[in-house]
Amino acid sequence: MAHALARLGMNSDLDPRNTQSAAADTQPQAWPEADNGKDYYVSRNGVKYAGTHLLIDLWGATKLDDIELVEEALRNSAIKGGATILHCHLHHFQPNGGISGVLVLAESHITIHSWPERGYAALDVFMCGDCDPYKAIPVLKEAFKPDFVTVSESKRGLVP
Repeated sequence: MAHALARLGMNSDLDPRNTQSAAADTQPQAWPEADNGKDYYVSRNGVKYAGTHLLIDLWGATKLDDIELVEEALRNSAIKGGATILHCHLHHFQPNGGISGVLVLAESHITIHSWPERGYAALDVFMCGDCDPYKAIPVLKEAFKPDFVTVSESKRGLVP
């Protein structure tokens, strides 16, 4: 892993040969409240968590190999959800292949992996704070015209 991070211009203090896990305790620990302003955690119905993570599958979708459309759809999804776009990186597999990419948000991220030959795309829409990832779904439906959509939700970073 250290070599992979180095290729990305990053370093890691972790020795990849070390087989011990620093996360041996799987119980979540309560995080202290941020003392310097807003912490962007979500508080709803007495539950506090980092953000809402949607796993979205599009089936029978079109234009999954159109990189300009994919970027526009991801950007519009973020804007509709109230997120702040920091960076977009997309890779188009050639020839006539799918697209994998990430839209990095101040409030988390949106990712896509597409298989146009199958009419399938897997997207993650993870947003924190006041952002609403569910507002991305109609944007994605309009852009890719899927026959069928499945959505799974996970509340990430639940505070005990």
